[in-house]
Order: sequence, then structure tokens, then C-alpha cells
Amino acid sequence: MAADRLMFHEMGLDDRLLKAVADLGWSQPTLIQEKAIPLALEGKDLLARARTGSGKTAAYAVPVIQRILNSKQTVREQDVRALILVPTKELGQQVQTMIRQLTAYCLRDVRVADISSKADLSAQRPILMEKPDVVVGTPSRVLAHLNAQNLILHSSLETLVVDEADLLFSFGFEADLKNLLCHLPKIYQSFLMSATLTEDVQALKELLLHNPVILKLQGSQLPDSNQLQQYSIKCEEEDKFLLIYTLLKLRLVQGKTLVFVGAVDRCYRLKLFLEQFSIPACVLNSELPVHSRCHIITQFNQGFYDYIIATDEQSLADPTAAPPTPTTAGKGKKKKKTGEKGGKGKDKEYGVSRGVDFQNVANVINFDFPTTFESYIHRVGRTARADNPGTALSFISHTELDLLSEVEEALTGENAVSALKPYEFKMEEIEGFRYRCRDAMRSVTKQSVREARLKEIKQELLNSEKLKTYFEDNPRDLQLLRHDKDLHPAVVKPHLKNVPEYLIPETLKGTVNPLLSRRRKKRKDKLKSEGGVVKPSFKKNIQGKNPLKSFRYTGGRNRKGKTGQL
Repeated sequence: MAADRLMFHEMGLDDRLLKAVADLGWSQPTLIQEKAIPLALEGKDLLARARTGSGKTAAYAVPVIQRILNSKQTVREQDVRALILVPTKELGQQVQTMIRQLTAYCLRDVRVADISSKADLSAQRPILMEKPDVVVGTPSRVLAHLNAQNLILHSSLETLVVDEADLLFSFGFEADLKNLLCHLPKIYQSFLMSATLTEDVQALKELLLHNPVILKLQGSQLPDSNQLQQYSIKCEEEDKFLLIYTLLKLRLVQGKTLVFVGAVDRCYRLKLFLEQFSIPACVLNSELPVHSRCHIITQFNQGFYDYIIATDEQSLADPTAAPPTPTTAGKGKKKKKTGEKGGKGKDKEYGVSRGVDFQNVANVINFDFPTTFESYIHRVGRTARADNPGTALSFISHTELDLLSEVEEALTGENAVSALKPYEFKMEEIEGFRYRCRDAMRSVTKQSVREARLKEIKQELLNSEKLKTYFEDNPRDLQLLRHDKDLHPAVVKPHLKNVPEYLIPETLKGTVNPLLSRRRKKRKDKLKSEGGVVKPSFKKNIQGKNPLKSFRYTGGRNRKGKTGQL
């Protein structure tokens, strides 16, 4: 009951922190925040499992800041008091932003530094020499600074946080994490935050936590069906492209949408396919520079783009994973051609579906179905965050049916009904679009995909590096930099841009182009009232004013006489 809930002002928080919370518009804590913050303020170690989008970041950020503010009242010496470990650079930047928002009224007392980016160690050394109160970074990055003695924690650290703990081992950070622990003091408070409780998380718990309180909130790892609607539709490769075209071009999918594919090549193949129909979309994958990725996410959150095509490449952490067969190209998490340029440039610490806060995402489309249930949870968890509604639609080919069964079984509730329901889409209704899709797919060749991939990487490297200093001096111009521009290595056929009215199914005509149907209705009403054929407006003109009869044009500009006799 709402009356029994613990509110932020009842938690004994600093007034400056409460003011920042109010500015963020948080009227009351989420369930994880309500349970975790008081326990953390008591000094207990925590292992918290709560679904994606439940407010886990603030659940540990608030007590970390509060503890630092308490320490500053007695100890004035500046030192690194909190270390936050994250699996990806994007999440590192997001955590830093959250802490800066929460410390808006105590910036002098609580300073935060994000060292997860790929900048040179020497470039980040001056930041760490100032001893920020909170350091955010990936395990490998933090360990590199500890070995270089840019960062010293063995005497000052009070709090260690591991965010998205279930991903750290899968991203290959196990050795880094164990080596990092040697540099920490014997006594410190630890928080492990995770969307799933895997064996890896249990192993981390043994390593880091001392008599922890375990919070297993929200038995379901995703919101219920009132908030998140999950559908699957069985379709083969060609039908996937036909469906995505229909859903996006006819605007059957409304709002900001994340489209997940299985490999980098698929990203560009789908982008080039949609370009044929003048549907702009951004590409987000591990080959793009981190500055570009973070900028794309920021602009997407600000409403610059409607569609992002993203990869969720788990096998980056497992170089021994078998390459996909041609029949499961959409499923493969590794690229089929390792010799292509860009294969070496993949970022191990990349994860689009993982922990990154995409705001107000209305839909998630699994163009290629994820290979594990955990990956499905992380992808679908990008929508229906907090109390917002959302929809998840998964395209399933015959090679992905076993994976679908696993996910359906895992999502089956106590009432033996799976939350993932089949979507009854009448494919025959959109059969008229098939030839257009085939036409577009013929233009998207392997060569054009390769060229698009290289062009995009070169373009984003330019945006990321060469213009970096310029944008630091001119931040407003950064808003003008867009990432959804056409790549156009494929031959674009202009006639595909528009959708002929005769191809639109009768059932969708009112939905797809409401203005057109309104105009048609007005025309019918006019016919009824006049009882005959509606004449075009120029025929009503007086004789002599109709240029087709008098050969006299009276609409000339920049002429004194305004008329001209032929």
C-alpha cells in the first residue's frame, strides 16, 4: 500500500540530496530503492536482484553519496572513497551522469570521475591525481590505473559497487576482477546489483560480500503483461524484411523503437534495406567509436531519432564460439568474415542491450532472436521501464524455434500461461508489398554492405576524433551532428519511397493515411450534397481566366503588366 511505503525524506538523507531527488521528479522511491537504501545506510553488504529499469543505479548511488557526505563532516582529507565497476563504457558514462545529477547541490563535496573510456592512461592521470570521491570504470581500466599507480585504494576505499554483476564474467573480466581485489583494503562495504542471479554472480558474492542481505525483488524479471506486451511471429528470412518494412513504413509501430539484430553485417544490411524506402535509422554496434555510441544514445533519448538498429554481441567475450552457418546468419553473434576490416576493431566492452538507459523506448523488435534467455531479458528490458508501457515483438525463423521454446518456458507464470504470445499477423494482407521488398533486397548486395560498413566507421571516426576538440569549444554544434544519414552504397530506387494507395490493405487504409481518408470522405459528402460529379476548381473560373482556354497567364511574377499574350 502506498501509505505504508517509505519515502525519500524518511530515510535520513542530506537536504542537498533530497533537493536533487526532487529536481529529478522522483516523488517516491521504486521498490528496489525503498528496500536497498536504508539497508545500505546501515552499512550492510547487499546483493540485489531487480529487473531492468527498476532504478538499481539510484539504489546504490544515493547511499554512496550520503556516506561520502557523512565522512566529509569529520574528515576533510580528499580521497577516493567509492569505486563503481561497470561492464561497459556506455553504462559508465550513464552512472557518472546519474551521480552528477544527484550531487547537483553538493558538487564541491562529492566529485565523480568516469575512467571507462579508451583515452590514454596518461591523459586520465591528472583527473585521478585530484582524488575524486567516486571513480567509475570497467575492471580492466581500473586495474590498469592501479598497476600504473595513478589510483591508490588500499587505504581510502569505503564502498565498492559492482553494477550489472551478471555481465562482468561474461564480458571476460574475471581475471581483472580477481587481480583488482588485491589492491583494495580488507574492510569495505560492497553492493552487487544484477538483473539475473547466475552462477557467476554467486561466485562474485563469495569473493566480495560479507554476510550480505540478499534482495530478490519482483519474481518476474520483466514487467507484467499489463505494462509490457510480448509477442512472437514465425517468419522466414524474406518475411522478416517484408514485416519490418510494413511495420515501419505504414507506421504500424508508433514511438521510439530498438531493432536488435545478431551481427554487425546484419545491422548495415537492414539499414540499407530501410534506406531504399526513405526510412532513416541509426546503427549501433561494437565497431563504432565509444564517443559516437554515447552521442547516438544521448540524441536518441532526446528524440532526434525514432529507430536504432543495434547488435547485442555476447560472443565477443567468447572467442572460441563457433561461427554461424549460412542458414543461421541472422542468429550468429560473430561475424562470418573475420578477415574484413573492422573485425579487429570490435570493442570487447560494448553492450547495447546491457544496462544502458534508453529513455522512453516504446518498442523492442528482435529482428534476430537472442541466443539465451538472459539476452532476451536484457533486450526486452529496454522498454516498459519504470511505469511506462512497452511492446516487444520477436521474429522467429524455423532455426530459432528451439530458442523460442526455452524463452516461452522461462516466461511461463504460475498460472501456466506464457507471457510471450503468438502475434496473429495476416501475411496475405501485405503480400502486395513483397515485390517491392524483393526489389530493395536485390539492391543490398554483400559488396554494398561491406562499403556501407567501412563508410560508416570512417565517418564516425572522423566525428569522434577529429571534431572532438571542436565540439568541446562549440557544444551547440554537436546537436547538429546526426548519425542516421543515408549511406547509399546500394542503388536507391526513387519509386520505392512512396507507398501506392492500391497496395495498402483495406483494413489499414484509415490507419496508415488518415488525412487521405478524411479528404476522400469530404469528397463523398460534397458529391452527395451537390448530387453530381465534383468539377475541378479551375473549371469554375470565368471564361478568359482559364489559361487552357484563353492562352493567357495572369499569375506572372516580377512583371508590371502581369499578363502576357501568346
